[in-house]
Amino acid sequence: MMLYRNASRSLSSLARAGLPRPPRNHRSTTPYVVRNFTQGPVLARPDSLEQSSPEEPKSRKKGRERETEEEPTVRSTLLKMMETAATTFASLAILGLAGYAYHRYYKYLILEKMENAFNPGDPALEIAGIEEGKHRFNHEEHWVVRDEQARIDRIVSGLGVGRYYLLVGEKGTGKTSMILEAMRKINGEGCAMFEAHGDLEIFRIRLGKALDYEFHEDYIGSLFSIKGPRDTTALLDIERAFNKLEKVALTRRRTKKSPLILIVNSAHLVRDDHDGQDLLEVIQQRAEQWAASGLVTTILNSDDYWVYERLKRYATRMEVIPVKDLPKEPAMEALKRYRKQYFGEELSPEDLEKVYDAVGGRLSFLNRVAKAPDYKKLCQDICTAEKTWFLNKCWILGPEMDDDVMDQQKYASAAMVLAKALVEEEKKMKHVYHPELGHILPEIPLHEARQIMTRADFVQSYDHENIFTIDSRAMVRADSVPMQNAFREICNWPGFDEHLEGTLTRIGDIESLGRTRELTIKDLWNQGKYQLVMRDGKGREQGAAEFSVVEREPEKEDE
Repeated sequence: MMLYRNASRSLSSLARAGLPRPPRNHRSTTPYVVRNFTQGPVLARPDSLEQSSPEEPKSRKKGRERETEEEPTVRSTLLKMMETAATTFASLAILGLAGYAYHRYYKYLILEKMENAFNPGDPALEIAGIEEGKHRFNHEEHWVVRDEQARIDRIVSGLGVGRYYLLVGEKGTGKTSMILEAMRKINGEGCAMFEAHGDLEIFRIRLGKALDYEFHEDYIGSLFSIKGPRDTTALLDIERAFNKLEKVALTRRRTKKSPLILIVNSAHLVRDDHDGQDLLEVIQQRAEQWAASGLVTTILNSDDYWVYERLKRYATRMEVIPVKDLPKEPAMEALKRYRKQYFGEELSPEDLEKVYDAVGGRLSFLNRVAKAPDYKKLCQDICTAEKTWFLNKCWILGPEMDDDVMDQQKYASAAMVLAKALVEEEKKMKHVYHPELGHILPEIPLHEARQIMTRADFVQSYDHENIFTIDSRAMVRADSVPMQNAFREICNWPGFDEHLEGTLTRIGDIESLGRTRELTIKDLWNQGKYQLVMRDGKGREQGAAEFSVVEREPEKEDE
């Protein structure tokens, strides 16, 4: 025991001397505790060897004092729990308030950005190359004053309240150019224009770009454990965009501003399937509602007739604006002005009339002719291109065709039959050319065209392929003057009628073979026979009959 005490004192002295390693107490020894029989807490008597000396550092004194503090009580434990709960609650409250404030700010920011999208200036005008403050495009060929321009200007400026509009016409007649010119006159204030697409996701992105709406893709509420509504379909996103647009329109109406103008260009690019029809239905429902309330004026631009058919079903406030080729006088005047701008030459009235006879009043054709050095050759190239397009899509293969191409030949032969019917209709017309209006193309009602082709589903495809066109009056005619010239030329080829008739006969034979079933009795091969016995009700034989194959007699030759 004396040896142990001496070893402990020597280790304590070494510790006081500042050695880095503290003394280690033996586990078998326990400190001597004096128990006082009082009501106070039990205190352990400090070892005399561990009494601090005056030279001991203050940090060691404080640590030793903390060790000798009294043990935690119930009150101190409750106070610490309350302090922890208050800290947690304050942290959650601050996080919740920050998340709610961001959510409110984000909703305000969406409406603010969408309202800025209708301020003066529009990306569609910049892409089209329209110079601000001037009365023309950067490229003069995009601008021609048409009779419909004044009406389009009135609609785009916000005066056509209470209706929504559908522009229908062939490709290249100047529908988009008129809309852009009307937007230029008001510098795009209150207008938003975008191109349609068959894919709903791309349609959604283009709509968001026009409205400056991100569809909650820039929402960071997930940092505050707030989930955004982006995880959904494209059609629901489009519906949400229309909801935001409606709020912006209501705000503008309170400030006595003109209604918004939403322009959907190339609406015919939407696919005629289930998703495309749902999209058109959503757009039409909003257009009807906005037209009734005077919030937004919707303008749809389409090259195909089927869009009008889909919208006509539920249309009550829709107005159709047909856009056709230019008449003769405006077309010749535009060509003369274009030619003078690009080449500085004055075309004679005879040359202008020859050009019009070849390409008609289609603005897209006139633009190309105006910029071509050899405009006569280009007129021939345009007519050849239209004829080649028609032949590549709808040429018939004759009576020698294989049965594997029957479906395609049904499509092609129906187009040829309709083209021949238009040529025959042209021969019956008294006037096919007006001195002032120009070409008068033959046309057939849509129901008669379907009856002529004996098919009701091909006409829409022909319209989409720019072979035939269907106007707002449901009249079918050639897509353009060069296409009608191609019809006339092809139908006048030698042997065309016989070739078409042979193709139709071959198609009928193939269909007849497909509907015919052949029944063969193998027992009759090689002169086999069947003997039939007839019996009465009591089983007695009444007679017999023989069933066999008789060889065919040779046909007699004509004398």
